[in-house]
Parts: sequence; C-alpha cells; structure tokens
Amino acid sequence: MATIVSIASGKGGVGKSVVSANLALLLAKHGHRVVLADLDVGGADSHILFGLLNPPLTLTDFLNRRVATLSEIAQPLSVHKNLRIIPGTGDTLATANMPYSKKKRLIKNFQELDTDVIVADIGAGTSYHALDFFLMADHHVAVATPDPTSVLDLYRFIKLAAIRRVLSSFLARDAMAEALSDRDFSSVEEVLDVAGKTDEAGRVIAETSLRTFQPALILNRVAGRSRVNVLQLRKLLKEYVGGDLTLLGEIPDDPAMERAVRSYLPVTELEPAAPAAVALGRIADTLRQRIQDASAKAA
Repeated sequence: MATIVSIASGKGGVGKSVVSANLALLLAKHGHRVVLADLDVGGADSHILFGLLNPPLTLTDFLNRRVATLSEIAQPLSVHKNLRIIPGTGDTLATANMPYSKKKRLIKNFQELDTDVIVADIGAGTSYHALDFFLMADHHVAVATPDPTSVLDLYRFIKLAAIRRVLSSFLARDAMAEALSDRDFSSVEEVLDVAGKTDEAGRVIAETSLRTFQPALILNRVAGRSRVNVLQLRKLLKEYVGGDLTLLGEIPDDPAMERAVRSYLPVTELEPAAPAAVALGRIADTLRQRIQDASAKAA
C-alpha cells in the first residue's frame, strides 16, 4: 500500500502546487515510485508545471467512469522515470461539487494505487472536499507564507481539519454520529464536550484521534524579517486544536521559482543550486525520514 502525503493550504496563492511538484520529483529521484495527484477539484494545474498542457486523461475520466481505476490515468512524466501524474479535473460545477459516493470511491482507489508514495496536491480552502482529501493521508503537510492572512487561514484550516478528523472517527458509531451530525462546531473542545456527554467512551476516542494528528508546516517565500512565530502558532494549535505542529522547513523568496514555472519545470530540476531548490531538497530529506520512521514503526 502506498504512503500518502497530502499537501494543502488555508488559502490560494501560497505556492502549494509548486511545492508539491518539487517534492514529488525529489522523492522520485531518491528511488521511490511516486504519483503526483492533483486534487485541486475544479481548479487543477499541476500538470502545467511539467509542461503537460493537454493531458489525454484526467481525474474527470475516472469520476465519470470512463476509466475504471486511477492507474489508467496516472501518466508518466519525462522529467523522471519514477514520476507519474494524475491530472486533476477541469473547472466544472459537476466535478467541483462531486457527491459523497464519488469522493468515497476516489479515496478508496488512492489507497489501492500501485506505487510507493502518493503526493496529493489538495485544493486550497476549507471545503469538505479539501478537508477529507487532506485527512485521507498518512502524512499531512500545510503550506503557508509569512503573510498574516496566510497564517490566519492556516490556523483556521488546521482547526477545521482537526474537527473533521474527530467527527469522522464516530461515523461507524450510530448514536454518536447522530448526536454530532447536525451540529456546527467552532472548536475542537465543543466536539469533545458533546462526545463526552453522549457516550462515556466518546471523549477518549476523540482525544485519541487528535493525538495522532500531527500536521507539518512548510513556510514559503520567507524573506528577511518576514518570519512566522512558529512556536506561538504551535502553542495556539496545541491549546485550541489539540494537535501538534512541526516545522518541516522554510523556502526563501527566490526569483528562480518564477523562472521555473515559466519554463514548465520544477525549480529543483531547472536550477538545482538556487536557494529555493536547496531548501526544497532539505525538506524532501526530512519528509523522507518521516516516511521511513513511520514505516519502520508500523512494521
């Protein structure tokens, strides 16, 4: 079974897809069979970053059952033999608002994909689609910039992901699911309180679910003094969300990133000595170590 790494952001425009593409390529260069899956439903563009302007098959073909499996639309990329891409859907209302049954089938097929690592580029924002695709992974990564609005959106995204994760842990428990289904929760503590009052074991189950939720943060476009107080953000998340946050790495603001996008290549391929490429290399090494440690622990 493949290891799934989900990469998301609280808002658009923070460089999430560029980071995803580069990390997927770097993992492939280290010998892993990698599939980059564009799950930015309704606004997919990861394929463009590799110069694949008109992919013959996309996620729409799978969702509409023109193909039976995701493997059939996982297309090889010339940049490296170990890297394939699943291009995302087009910008249509039908795909952007897929029913739950289609989403469930999609997630199940990801779990059955024959590869070593899946890097899932999740759409920005806090829709149920974004949260569920983010949470289906083994490793959760959020991308933000030092911009205050990006940090605020990041906090909101992780908080809502934590709430969604706790609620999902009760889907198989009829009484609990009924008690929680119609509530609009604004904090994890609210979920814990209702769970504890409804079922004696509810709060324990919810807290266990939270303890295993340990998202990682990548800060992009860091320049000069424009830095996020990561320790303060970790403290806030620990206090109000319950999950822990680790800093996976920082990527400096670097014009090489824009040159790479215009050249239809990841910066780690076009300009491997550029500051951003070097930083991405360190992040990929750290991510690889986390994947290896998790695999060793599960064995």
